[in-house]
Amino acid sequence: MTQTSPPSPAPAPAPSPLAVALAATIRAFNTNKTSWIGLGVFLAVVVLAIMAPWIAPHDPLEQDVFSRLQGPSAEYPLGTDYFGRCILSRLLHGARYSLLIGVASTLAAMLIGSAIGILAGWYGGRFDVIVMQTMDVLLAFPALILGLIIVAMLGPTLVNIVIAIALTSIPAFARIARAPTISVKEREFVEACRALGYSDARIMFLHILPNIFAEILVMSSLWLASAIRTEASLAFIGLGLRPPIPTWGGMIREGFENILDSYWLALAPGVAILIVVFALNLLGDGLRDAVDPKLKGET
Repeated sequence: MTQTSPPSPAPAPAPSPLAVALAATIRAFNTNKTSWIGLGVFLAVVVLAIMAPWIAPHDPLEQDVFSRLQGPSAEYPLGTDYFGRCILSRLLHGARYSLLIGVASTLAAMLIGSAIGILAGWYGGRFDVIVMQTMDVLLAFPALILGLIIVAMLGPTLVNIVIAIALTSIPAFARIARAPTISVKEREFVEACRALGYSDARIMFLHILPNIFAEILVMSSLWLASAIRTEASLAFIGLGLRPPIPTWGGMIREGFENILDSYWLALAPGVAILIVVFALNLLGDGLRDAVDPKLKGET
């Protein structure tokens, strides 16, 4: 009587690209501990902005002329402004507008700029030259100057500010997407897709984009910090959202007029911008370590 050998176990399924990328990111963050700090601080600011209507001690638009220009106290932890409005309440609500403008403009720039860069890198030739020379023209303008011109022409509304900041970021995303596209399109799996008759659009956005998305994501975290700074700069020079809407840049502008007597007016929003930008840069360092083989020590 012959004995049959037990069946061999089925091979474990290969991990998904998303799981591999997530594991690499966690390893990089564990190596660069400050990245966890940046992620935690940024998420804390996001939570505070979302919860602002419930945790703000006062109405950010409520005026009390008898309490104007008061220093920090139990009732007003960060003091009051020239109209007697609570600085802490305006700071929390201002985070909503600053983060909304920063995220929306960065997301729009990432989508449009990445699409432009992928198209230029994929088709190459004269199309690539014309597109990238156009991007070079936009890059020749400082981000603040270009944003100032656009907002001055269109008007300082929420949508126009998002459009202005997005246009200043599109060339950077186009360049960061174009370079790896040129490299990836020469790989074997792209040639196999061509041999199978896949359309250009399918190859670019279903096969090339996932392979370059990590670099785009790192760029997004860094340009989000730049977008928040640009919005604050536009508000400081009077091209932000119209008062009495609270924004961090607008609060700094209002506080600058009383900087010698009431320093807390400009100090609180300035520190808030510093913390968020610093946290995003720490986060960007961690993401960069996760996608850069040389920084991870890989060969």
